[in-house]
Amino acid sequence: MTDSKKTKTSRLSFVGSDAHYEDARYYDQAYRLRRQDVRFYVDLARRYGGPVLELGAGTGRVALAMAQAGIDVVAVDSMEPMLRRAAERLERLPKKTRARVRLHQEDLMSLRLETRFPLVIAPFNVWMHLYTRAQIERGFETVRLHLNEDGHFAFDVLLPAPASLARDPSRGYKGGLIRHPRDGERYVYREYFDYDHRTQVQTVRMEFEHPTDRRRSFSTPLTQRQFFPQELQALLHYNGFIIEALWGDFEGEPLSGYAESQVLLTRVAERRSST
Repeated sequence: MTDSKKTKTSRLSFVGSDAHYEDARYYDQAYRLRRQDVRFYVDLARRYGGPVLELGAGTGRVALAMAQAGIDVVAVDSMEPMLRRAAERLERLPKKTRARVRLHQEDLMSLRLETRFPLVIAPFNVWMHLYTRAQIERGFETVRLHLNEDGHFAFDVLLPAPASLARDPSRGYKGGLIRHPRDGERYVYREYFDYDHRTQVQTVRMEFEHPTDRRRSFSTPLTQRQFFPQELQALLHYNGFIIEALWGDFEGEPLSGYAESQVLLTRVAERRSST
């Protein structure tokens, strides 16, 4: 089932907050081998039960796996191309599985459903598209309003890497040849990194260079807010959350300087009244 409506985004004017998610087929191709986080979130859903609210569901990587595991899920995303692709993938599954998934188009900061959940999740760096303190606070408010009394909120963000943040923005990092699903052509792939220390936002420009016709070359930006560990823990604390667990990966390893991600399991410290 799909609930779809147009939403007015309240994000800053970062083109890269949406651009990477306009091409859902390339998104699926680029992250098709990313499975550890899927297993992690499905295991959490088995532990705490459904229905699960997923914020930033994308093309359904996690939501569809949960449905296949017998768990009901409300999958929310602001990007219509991503949800359209999720609906296409959902149609390939058995009817009983399809009935467990409800797709809903909405910005996570303005989402207000009439349901509370035992588990709310925001996988695959979703929180990194909240750029200001006000946006982050609205995101946490959404979570609080949708958790039941004993509910848990789990999410992951990248661990900032100083070497990456200090990269020369004019230097391209070659990533080999990529066959793009838009036309089946093989493109030379490069990434450029530009970090703004004031906003803590890193822009990754993904460049696709056509091997014979430059007019067919294109690039896509991706902007991500960087969260340093102590900063993130303070934000959770002052927004009314207790951290139950903090890991450096999806296998339960402790957070260290060598980790790629910060993976957090939290709960609300005390129920706040909404206004």
